[in-house]
Amino acid sequence: MKFLKKRLFWVLAIVLCSITFTTAYATNGTTQEPPTISTLKHDEPTSTRIKQLEDIAMYYYWHGGDIKKAETEIFKGITLKGKFDVVENAFIQAALLDPHNIDLKFSLASTQIIQKKLPEAFQTYKQILNLEPNHFNTNLVYGVYSRINGDERTYNRSISKLKRINAKKANEFVQKINRTEDIMKEKFNVEVPANLPQKDHAIVILGYALADDGSMQPTLIERLKAGLAIAKKYPNSKIIVSGGVPKQGVTEADAMSKWLISQGIEKDRILLENNSTDTVENGLFTTAILEKENLKDVTLVTSASHMRRALTVFKEASDFYDKMNGKKSGRNFTNMVYLDFPSLAEAQKVPNDEKLVIYRDLFRTSGIWQYPGLQR
Repeated sequence: MKFLKKRLFWVLAIVLCSITFTTAYATNGTTQEPPTISTLKHDEPTSTRIKQLEDIAMYYYWHGGDIKKAETEIFKGITLKGKFDVVENAFIQAALLDPHNIDLKFSLASTQIIQKKLPEAFQTYKQILNLEPNHFNTNLVYGVYSRINGDERTYNRSISKLKRINAKKANEFVQKINRTEDIMKEKFNVEVPANLPQKDHAIVILGYALADDGSMQPTLIERLKAGLAIAKKYPNSKIIVSGGVPKQGVTEADAMSKWLISQGIEKDRILLENNSTDTVENGLFTTAILEKENLKDVTLVTSASHMRRALTVFKEASDFYDKMNGKKSGRNFTNMVYLDFPSLAEAQKVPNDEKLVIYRDLFRTSGIWQYPGLQR
């Protein structure tokens, strides 16, 4: 009996420790930073230590960085603000604790891709494939990222292997890849498009991270100005403002809606999508609204540096909803951009850094989580 009580005591202590660790920095989102990897105890069960490392990785995926720095170091059109060197180190340590765990290795490779550490990522993908040669998702992302890096041979090998593993699924992804390549060739509209539908049409304005005081940053205001120009020319169109991540209790969608109303837009024209935290969720959550409202045509409004990724995500999300609901919506997408480049010609160029981000979000929208079981 004494032994049983003692054992229960230690189980409870471990559980409470884990709960304390998780909630200490989750209260109000960012009130307190978690302990560093160096402070982790080495006399706890392996599963507990791995969970703590995953928690550290996910905390620093969301916090600790600077948007402007990320846009400089990763890609101009991205609003990630994590400390990805810390995320990477956490997954390195977790993978050492359980070298058999494929998901930990896949998460590590995803972090290396975000940081544009392609040789390191490719080595991690190779380790996964050495252990599980028929791992579909790894064969797919390894092949596509290799192609972006100029290695067409590895891409072709990967596609051939995917067709042997699951021909139907492989062919579906080839179609997605081909569609994405077409999207990269689309021309941007810097003026209000002509001849947009007068019925069942939505203007979707994508959000941008608010300042810490809850105010809108210049990028978001410029996107709103572009959306407002369309709204004035097409008064029958619904307007969906998409963006969550509250600051001072205000979401991006809240702030966007108030701005549009202040500019004379009727409140009942505006639909709020205020749960999304990134572009992938913009696409998935907004598509649910498009379905509910039976809106067949969409004009996406965002920055030029963000548009190709947004179109990729929204078309994939729309196709997914069609597949899930067993129908063909025939939804059509047009675009209007806030030109955040010196010239339109410059904006139309697609650097490899952007391609990495576009395909990363295509895979995420298609259901392949970059951090399996942790973060889409």
